[in-house]
Amino acid sequence: MNGMLNVVTPLTLAVLVALAGGCSSVPSAGDPPFSGEVVLHFEGEVPDGPERHFFLPFEVPAGVAEIEIRHDDLSAANILDWGLDDPGGFRGWGGGKSEPAFVGHEAASHSYLPGELTPGTWEVVVGKAKIEELPARYVVEVVLRDTSTLAAQTARQPYVPVPPIERTARWYAGDLHMHSLESDGSRSLDEVVALAERRGLDFVMVSEHNTTSHLSWYADVQARHPGVLLIPGIEVTTYAGHANAIGATAFVEHRTGTRGATIEQAIESTHEQGGLFSINHPQVNVGNLCIGCGWQHPIDPRAIDGVEVRNAVFDGLEFWDDLAAAGSHAAAIGGSDDHDAGLGTSPIARPIGTPTTLVEASELSVQGILAGIRAGRTVVQFNGPGGPMLEMEIAGRREGDTVHADHSTLAAGVTGGIGSEFELWHNGTLLDRVVVTESPFAYHQDVAAPATGEDRFHLELVTAGRVAAVTSHVFLRRAP
Repeated sequence: MNGMLNVVTPLTLAVLVALAGGCSSVPSAGDPPFSGEVVLHFEGEVPDGPERHFFLPFEVPAGVAEIEIRHDDLSAANILDWGLDDPGGFRGWGGGKSEPAFVGHEAASHSYLPGELTPGTWEVVVGKAKIEELPARYVVEVVLRDTSTLAAQTARQPYVPVPPIERTARWYAGDLHMHSLESDGSRSLDEVVALAERRGLDFVMVSEHNTTSHLSWYADVQARHPGVLLIPGIEVTTYAGHANAIGATAFVEHRTGTRGATIEQAIESTHEQGGLFSINHPQVNVGNLCIGCGWQHPIDPRAIDGVEVRNAVFDGLEFWDDLAAAGSHAAAIGGSDDHDAGLGTSPIARPIGTPTTLVEASELSVQGILAGIRAGRTVVQFNGPGGPMLEMEIAGRREGDTVHADHSTLAAGVTGGIGSEFELWHNGTLLDRVVVTESPFAYHQDVAAPATGEDRFHLELVTAGRVAAVTSHVFLRRAP
């Protein structure tokens, strides 16, 4: 047996749960109603093996009003992540947070979901984020109470999409990657959206790590900031790569390699919800400074809907174009990955909107923005809102991001950026480079579709030797 359990008084109900092959004693019909407080104690060594997660089961009887989870990885060198599943599945994911987690009927701590405490087998979920010191050990205490210590969170309510904020077809500016207190950010959701509002953004997606807890606050925050569209989503954070499930409103399984979970299932789950699966900071490899940040999962390129070509100060352009060469039609996405509502002091910190993702959409709504991304109607402004603007169109019959025409003309325009270098890229190769001499600046190029398959084109604007803006690819195929 890997661990031991102690039940600490006061006791009014014998609830004993052991680890790794131990036994469990649960209430029978003749037991008295649950009352008081019970503390279940787990400690042991982190199990060996390739699976990056393990589970500590415990029983919750009827009548429990609140569950508190206290945990410790007992090491300055090791990092364990923490979450909670109820009998129906996901109930919260605190990641590497050290503070205890609380779950009750009408309230829960950040990253966790309030609601009914269904009697039955629950599990503390433990992720082996970093194990450098052996033997790796843990201590967990699960506290069951008949009363709640948290005040009711009456502002929380189930997520419901809001009606379109604007019904104009135009380019909308936003940021699809940021964090609040609901995962590992340091600021409230309200502070995050207030900054986006001050920066003139039209939409944002708060992409908390492996949780949907923030979505139950959306309606309350949206009412105070009616001009900024809040898009639902999750940052699916695995130990071999991070991705945004843009538009997802339900938990997406992130525990790849454990209990048969795969990255393909995470992609499928996102798509089943009508969402888009976009890979985050794929080329960031900074070791333990960001566990799992660099993308390592083998994937079908055609299943990916977007790639962050810019994340704060990190580029993903090469990864994005290589993925396109392998068959991907992923849109170009930008995300600030802001954790501090613009108050971060790290050399890599960037405020919300840096970079900015521009999406050409028929209206400012969740479905409108998702449709624009899906059609490849995006431009990423690396230095924030109000930067130089690039636009590109190829004459012919366009379906989504693909134009059908044997011979055509590529028309491009640049607004701002005088003195910058305008670059046309064709199948990963620089086809033309021109200095922008005026604003607006117009450019035309004759293009021809390949005999078979498709060619891809995208634009970049380079200022002082650095990329300032990028368009998504437009694909060219012969007319049917």
